[in-house]
Amino acid sequence: MPNSNAGGPVIHPPLDWSDRVYVFLAMVFVTLLVLTNIIGQKLFVWFDYTLTAGLITYPLTFLVTDIVSEIYGKRRADRMVIMGFVMTLLMLVIVQISIALPPSPFWVSTIAEDLGDGAAMQNAWLGSFGVGWWLVTGSMCAYLVAQLCDNYLFHFWRGLTNGKHLWLRNNGSTMVSQLLDTFIVNSFLFYGAFGWDFVQGLEVMFVIYLFKIAIAAADTPFCYLGIWGTRKFLTRMQAKQVDSPE
Repeated sequence: MPNSNAGGPVIHPPLDWSDRVYVFLAMVFVTLLVLTNIIGQKLFVWFDYTLTAGLITYPLTFLVTDIVSEIYGKRRADRMVIMGFVMTLLMLVIVQISIALPPSPFWVSTIAEDLGDGAAMQNAWLGSFGVGWWLVTGSMCAYLVAQLCDNYLFHFWRGLTNGKHLWLRNNGSTMVSQLLDTFIVNSFLFYGAFGWDFVQGLEVMFVIYLFKIAIAAADTPFCYLGIWGTRKFLTRMQAKQVDSPE
């Protein structure tokens, strides 16, 4: 019997373990994506190369989409990508509202130096979370194109190999989609926002792409492990659910 209150019945539809795991993977995906847009503005130096901190999280989103694609299919993977797009837009809107709020004079940092008043904190907040529209437009376009392309190619190669050679569709789809992502987002940034010449932009894109490819190749064992572990967990939990239904 559904619970009820003054506002009407409250219905709790049963959610099987397959759906629960999908929701969990979607939450991990969206969290990684939102974090990418937050930490991606920080640049760091690694062996004399300047890179974005978004490299920590963004390549992992392709790992999650490959796991979801393999277990749940293209439609659910695409649905997760659209969900991530909407949640990122929501995050950007809320962050911009927070930037527009007037700072309090009592707002000071207890950690960083030279941030002893509200004006300095507001400037630091703007520098950390403010985004240019060139970068927003480029990153969102690149995200949609790359992630949907990744899902399409994953299933294209899956059908071509009759479900064999997971390493091929995992790496092949990610390498092509990361190439599109790198070119689109950095074209907006380097040529639109920074005004770089074409060759200079391509040189930096090439270095960024090499790092992404290295990460994509390194995550192949984790793709196998993630798919194996998820299937094993689902098999075990669904067997328990049959033996003792909720």
